[in-house]
Parts: sequence; structure tokens; C-alpha cells
Amino acid sequence: MFDFVSSLPKAELHVHLVGSASVDTVLELARRHPDQLVPTNRDELVAFYEFTDFGHFIDVYVKVTRLVTMGADITALVDGLAADLARNTVRYAEVTVTPVPHLLMGIEPDELAEALTAGRVLARERHGVELAWVFDIAGSLGYHHGIATAEWVLRHRPEGTVGFGLGGNEVGVPRERYRDPFDMARDGGLHLVPHAGETTGPETIWSALRHLHAERIGHGTSAVADPELLAHLAGEGIPVEVCPSSNIRTRAVRSLAEHPLPRLLDAGVPVTLATDDPGMFHTDLNREYMQCHEHFGFGRSELADLARAGVRAAFCPAEQKSQLLAEIDAAERGQTSPASL
Repeated sequence: MFDFVSSLPKAELHVHLVGSASVDTVLELARRHPDQLVPTNRDELVAFYEFTDFGHFIDVYVKVTRLVTMGADITALVDGLAADLARNTVRYAEVTVTPVPHLLMGIEPDELAEALTAGRVLARERHGVELAWVFDIAGSLGYHHGIATAEWVLRHRPEGTVGFGLGGNEVGVPRERYRDPFDMARDGGLHLVPHAGETTGPETIWSALRHLHAERIGHGTSAVADPELLAHLAGEGIPVEVCPSSNIRTRAVRSLAEHPLPRLLDAGVPVTLATDDPGMFHTDLNREYMQCHEHFGFGRSELADLARAGVRAAFCPAEQKSQLLAEIDAAERGQTSPASL
């Protein structure tokens, strides 16, 4: 089964750039900036990534973000992520970038856009991975930072920009607070993909749908507590981006045995599988697929269907979707994928 998973072409739709950084990459950045209090020893850094709850995870994430102070750091992160994606047979990924914290750390607005563009070229040329960008608001920074995020995206719009999101804490951060920047993004032609229902209940997902016009939901695991919401997501074909290891590591879900992913699928909700912050959660997309096999009993056809759902939910061109779906079909049949011929 691991050989099948490793060969299965995939799209990843929920992965954060900073959270994707490998331990080695973060160690290098931490040693450049020892004043930011991120461990510079490997064992200590691994322990640093043992989270007690979601709030602790956010605190750590912010500290690691503060290590990224130059455009060259951004490009290096993108290049490293693309290499990891290629090892997991990911052909296409929508990468979440939170621009305002990088601007606050001194990266110039133009420099940030140029660094992302350079990284996207490297991803395609070195690793054969096509990247797109989802720019999100760090919810805990407040309304004005939300407006600043939308303004930066609409002004600079790096090549490959497809979406606009909202991440970070959900508790005490109502989705409707960010209606204005989401309206700006929608008017600018961006797809809307906020996080909701990761650490709060179904009401947060309803708010993301009603107030932010969400087209996909980041996480969305608490939807299983509301049959009406499940029926709505299934009936409207609104995908949820599910990240099992992330949910366990942040204590949003207590165990894989209790994880709601199978119940979402049983209700007919489109589910895409993702890693969220693979560098911090010691995972990769192949491992997420293998966990679905090992803990939920998914076989080849169910895993291939998860891969297809990721492609269908992506904001890439129709031609690229058709190519990826053909590759998945070939992999399920045990044939050489068209891309490798």
C-alpha cells in the first residue's frame, strides 16, 4: 500500500508556507536569529514542536514566523516545500502565505511578492511542482490587518495567486469580523477559503459560509456535530480541507480513532486530505494517506478518491485538472502515469 500511496499523484490544498519548513531549515534560520528564542539545537527544536494545545501551537508558529526577515528566506522556504511536495508525488499545491507578519518583520511589500514569484519558478523548474498562492489573514491581529492583507494581495498579486483565507485562532475571532476584506478579495476575483470549525463548533463554519462566502472550508471537522450543516456542505458540494495529524498534534481532536474524517465522507461531504504544517507536525502527505489506510481502513479506491477530490476542489485550470485525474486513474489501475511517459 505504501508503494501505491507513494506513486499516487496528488494535489495539496491546505499547507502553510512557514509551517512547512523542515527542522533543518528552521534550525538554520534560528541560528541566524538567536534573539527570537527558537531553539538552535535539533533535539530541543523537536521538543519545541510538542504542543500542549492549539494556543500553544499558535505561539510557536508566531515565533518561527519571526525568523523570516528577508525575501531570500521566503524563496528558500518555497524551494524546500516544493522539494518535499515532489517527494510525495504532489503535482499541484495551493500554499497559504500570511503576508502581514512578514511585512511587519521588515520584508518590503515588493520584495515579498518577488520572492514568492522566484520560488514558484524554482518549484516548477527544479521539482516539477506547480504552486499557487492563498494569502490569509492572521485572525488574531485584528480587522485592520485584515484590510492590509487584502490591500497587499490586490496591489501585488504574485503570479499564481488564486485564493484568500483566514487562519489562526478561532476562539474570540468571529468570522464575520473579516467580512470587509473578504468582500474586497471576492471583488478582486479571488476564491475564498477561510479556516473554520477547527477548534470551535459548527456555528463558525456557518458564519464562514454566510458572512465570508466560503467556497472551501479549512479544517471544518466540527461540522459532524450539525446534521443540517453536513447536508448543506454535501448538497452544495463545498469541500473541507482535512488535516488529521494537525488535528491530533494541536489537540483539536483527541485521537485518530475519534477523528471525524470518515463521518464527513459518509455524509457525502467532499474531503481533501492535507498536512497543514508538516514541518511542525512531523508529517507529509504520503503519511496522511497511509494513516487513512491504517486507521480508517481505506483501500486503493478510497485513497484514489481522496486524491481525486483534492484535484476537483483545486483552483487550477480545467486542463490541468483533467491531466491530474488521468494520472490518478492510471495509478489506481497500476499503470504508468501519463506524466512519467
